[in-house]
Amino acid sequence: MPGLINDDHVLHRISAELAGRFDGVFSPEMVDRYVFESYTALARTAKIKTYLASITKHFAEDRLFALAHAQGIRPSGKPEVLFVCVQNAGRSQMAAGLLRHYGGDRINVRSAGSMPGEHLNAHVIDSMKELGIELGAEFPKPLTDDVVRAADVVITMGCGDTCPIYPGKRYEDWQVEDPADLDPAGVQRVRNNLDDRIRRLAAELLDQ
Repeated sequence: MPGLINDDHVLHRISAELAGRFDGVFSPEMVDRYVFESYTALARTAKIKTYLASITKHFAEDRLFALAHAQGIRPSGKPEVLFVCVQNAGRSQMAAGLLRHYGGDRINVRSAGSMPGEHLNAHVIDSMKELGIELGAEFPKPLTDDVVRAADVVITMGCGDTCPIYPGKRYEDWQVEDPADLDPAGVQRVRNNLDDRIRRLAAELLDQ
């Protein structure tokens, strides 16, 4: 994988840091494997490699937290929600940002895509900023089995994406327009549609 040799020492440093954080939960070898797998998965679609090592740390760490929760080793004690769309560059990122906004630290929120794009849709970022929600630091992430296993609620965005089916989880498919080819007014329409849905979802999850 291009760039891997240059980042190799950085990835080992990330692995060592995360191994300390997950000491007693996962072996250093497993953490190392997750870090390098995460880097490789992100590198497949990353056009600019400058921040690849940095986002790898966040992605690998989140996957390890998801795995620890799914295996019951370190349960979060919070509702876990996963939003999925193909590119993870528009609808699923908007939904995740809105749920984090309304749920705060009371809900764990993730988003992913089966064929993640290179970056988030610029109109999506601008539209969310109007609500005071910053998505500029977010990045498209590949859909992995660990985040599906960790989720209590899995919501696809009407884009034909599929997820592994595990018993005991709630699966929903929301028919939501794809903002990829919409103008700013269209993206705002999608955002408002999602905002209504997310408010109801947050109220339902936090009322449990």
